[in-house]
Amino acid sequence: MACHRPLLRIAQLRQPFLYGRRFNSSQSQTSASSESTQNLQSLPTDWEDNLPSLSDFTELPYKDFGKNQLLETNEEFKRSLRGILRQFPPISYAFAYGSGVFPQSDATASRITHSPHPNPPEAILKWQKGGGKMIDFVFATKFTQHFHSLNLRTHRDHYSILGSLGSGLVSHVQDAYGAGAYFNPYITVNGTMIKYAVVNFDTLHRDLSNWDTLYLAGRLQKPVKILYEEPNIRVANQRNLLSAVRCSLLLLPPSFTEKQLYSTIAGLSYTGDPRMEYGSEHPKKIENIVTHQIRNFRLLYHDLIMSLPNMSYADQHAISKSDWIDDTQLNVRLNQDMDPERRGNIVRRLPKSFREKLYFLYQRKFAIPGREFKEMLEASKDEDAKGGLKKQMGTAFDRRIAGEDDLPDMVAKAVNQTVKWPSTVQSIKGIFTAGPARSWKYLQEKRGKGKLN
Repeated sequence: MACHRPLLRIAQLRQPFLYGRRFNSSQSQTSASSESTQNLQSLPTDWEDNLPSLSDFTELPYKDFGKNQLLETNEEFKRSLRGILRQFPPISYAFAYGSGVFPQSDATASRITHSPHPNPPEAILKWQKGGGKMIDFVFATKFTQHFHSLNLRTHRDHYSILGSLGSGLVSHVQDAYGAGAYFNPYITVNGTMIKYAVVNFDTLHRDLSNWDTLYLAGRLQKPVKILYEEPNIRVANQRNLLSAVRCSLLLLPPSFTEKQLYSTIAGLSYTGDPRMEYGSEHPKKIENIVTHQIRNFRLLYHDLIMSLPNMSYADQHAISKSDWIDDTQLNVRLNQDMDPERRGNIVRRLPKSFREKLYFLYQRKFAIPGREFKEMLEASKDEDAKGGLKKQMGTAFDRRIAGEDDLPDMVAKAVNQTVKWPSTVQSIKGIFTAGPARSWKYLQEKRGKGKLN
């Protein structure tokens, strides 16, 4: 597959690489050497304001940009996952996610009575400690109908009755309804039970950049195993991760713990999701994800936390230890600056579609006339006159919003508005794309998890 680029392996984060922010000796939060400091100072701090379309990884803002996204599994497991992907038509970007990749409970293996995998590779059995979890994938393709046309020829049995109506209808159902994903669950490939979603490359890119639905962006805000990469998605996902931190800051008090931060981030895409509201997910799902993946959350977000000028770790001594990343019992406290000007900048840098929802909520609260509000939205566009991004500094309206006591409630409401309808439609769409039998089986399994205490 010519479009697949080999992953660069991320080194274990013992002394995290920092970027995007200068620190003097009193501000330093690690024992970085003077050479590291010099490298830090030479890195661009305005990468968010200059994001052209990229044709190659060499055009990234700097050499190690986005390496935090490349979380490690062992080599044999990764090879097995890629072997599964090779059974499909060309894919531009792909990742595996969920409890089949990164465990969400210490007791997972002990509860397994029957593995869903008929004949999996040994590496999957070892990684899953018994092989008891279906593995979830997302495949992004630049040509949706072409992908389904090729996939239907090879894997007609993956599709419901919709597949018999042709790739045109399948791609229309995928792109036109819900969050733009087409799921095929309970599929056996290379002896392994998987569920895979096909999404259009542009749909994924928009959701990461703008938070149109948070359906795909939300999955990438939690630890996932990226298998095939693409430079524009890496940049868009870095913005997505940074946006998740910023949005969470608006929901959190002046002082909070790591687990509170990561639980807030992990919970964004579940806010308003009907699976959570109607008991189709484990009631402690978010807590389990964070508790059992705290190290991966640190690998994913620590550098981004360090890059933001309005938040910092309260316990400098704890994070100065070389092995603190691996200490799963540690729960470091963080502080944020509640100054309205700084928080106004956070509001201004929220993803475009999401930010506009928040603006509309405050338009109603402040009773701003429609014409005045439209002019304000026009003035706050991300793009400059030439079509590029302009520096996103908070406006007077952003600062006014930032000073409101109900800001956390309004942000939560905007998250709910973003997630609820696409997730609901996507769930309904699943009945048709997976077929009644597979959909019922999937629902029963989810409801079974939801009843667990």
